[in-house]
Amino acid sequence: MDKHQFTEYLLSFGLTRQEAGVYEKLLLNGKQTGYEAAKETGISRSNVYGALAALVEKGAAHVVEGTAKKYMPVPLEEFLENYMKKLEKEKSWLLANIPSAKTEEEGYITIEGVQNVYNKMTNLLLRAKERVYVSCSRTCLESLRQELETLLAKGKRVVVVTDYPAVLKGAEVYVADDRGSQIGIIVDSVYVLSGEYGDGSMNTCLYSGQSNFVKLFKSAMANEIKLITLQGGKIK
Repeated sequence: MDKHQFTEYLLSFGLTRQEAGVYEKLLLNGKQTGYEAAKETGISRSNVYGALAALVEKGAAHVVEGTAKKYMPVPLEEFLENYMKKLEKEKSWLLANIPSAKTEEEGYITIEGVQNVYNKMTNLLLRAKERVYVSCSRTCLESLRQELETLLAKGKRVVVVTDYPAVLKGAEVYVADDRGSQIGIIVDSVYVLSGEYGDGSMNTCLYSGQSNFVKLFKSAMANEIKLITLQGGKIK
């Protein structure tokens, strides 16, 4: 087990680094007193007791009363599932009580960072109502496969320009030159995401719903597709 990665993922479920360390020891050793947990983790007793109290409050541990108070870990799967259910409930409430839903302004937004670009790509694709056009490398396409297959299953039109003969049942696939780190996505002829994504790139993209930009980008992709078709680069 990669202990470092295990701890990092626990942080995503509402635990502090100290709480995650104590929870890991409880999972490994079973129920413990605060003194035992402090000895195992090397954390001061006062900090351990604070972490244990937080774990109980956050649903990651239970208190076992006896001659000495002990703390028993909630099984990992149970803790994770409870946390996800809580998030889903809070998500539903927030969506139902959004202060105001303003129409998205036309403009240009810079998206930076590999995770932020990836999140924007996937969210953009899953918002598609009718069709999507995607131009990207093999690596990028494979990272988006699940979202594209979901769209195809819903009967949406999916057009792909990539640098290898991808097998994507139901999609229109065009094989072009090496895409490198360049990506381009058009959704419903309304939104465009264009820029770089992947290892060794700047991982910076421009996102826009500005009509002139969308038309220009769509025209450029349409011309490339026509050229690829003339050269016999479309997969039947």
